[in-house]
Amino acid sequence: MGAMQDYDAWKADRKTALLSEDGWLNLIARLDLPYGKYSIGSGSDCALRLPVGPEHLGTVSHGPDGAEFANPGDPPQSFKPAPGGFPQLKVPPFLLELHDPGDDPALRVRDLTQSREVTLDYFPFDPAWVIHAEWKAMDAPEQIDIGQSGALDTAVTLTHEARFTHQGHAVHLVPTHWKGGNPMFVVRDATSGSQTYAASRFLIAEPAQGGEITLDFNRLHNPPCAFSAHAICPLPPRSNVMPFAITAGELKPSA
Repeated sequence: MGAMQDYDAWKADRKTALLSEDGWLNLIARLDLPYGKYSIGSGSDCALRLPVGPEHLGTVSHGPDGAEFANPGDPPQSFKPAPGGFPQLKVPPFLLELHDPGDDPALRVRDLTQSREVTLDYFPFDPAWVIHAEWKAMDAPEQIDIGQSGALDTAVTLTHEARFTHQGHAVHLVPTHWKGGNPMFVVRDATSGSQTYAASRFLIAEPAQGGEITLDFNRLHNPPCAFSAHAICPLPPRSNVMPFAITAGELKPSA
């Protein structure tokens, strides 16, 4: 498959993921969920109050072994791991998801009756933005705090950096997260806020080969918080804020 065909396939997969039942377009709530048992519904007497739907949907229990949902008189249903994500359970008309990164557990609620539409716009594909960078392990892992959109700061551990030079600037990008074993970079550049989403864009790279990693900036994409006020997104560490414009990847979401 050629570079453009591969890129077009990536864009199609990107749109399919956003339009899916567990994408970011139908997320209607994110509710704190410490250990305990809670009533859930749109009624004012519910501990987990939803903006829409039945007044009394049922109860959600969360403990060290995961989460369960139950209707009165029915046996509980367990949240099950979803491919590449967090445990989920379909409770019509909603899809419930236990978002438990370890320090701020929450219940994500998606409305399956909500229409899902999105238009994604991109800079033209530019092979010059496929950069082969040096992939270097740090002398020792470094823990830093990074900001998050919609939540408190969180601690991440840095183990590697991707080094390259652009327009005379020495760049040391650090992956703050890993998705499916692949390093994820949260970046901001001179297009942020004007042509691209202000907070950041994400880039998930392929696994490094030896001492080199390929950074295809054509695959920079908007974070979940660009599509939902109920999403939480990491902000870039200082080293990932670049003074030049990266004219590649996804543009601001259409209004």
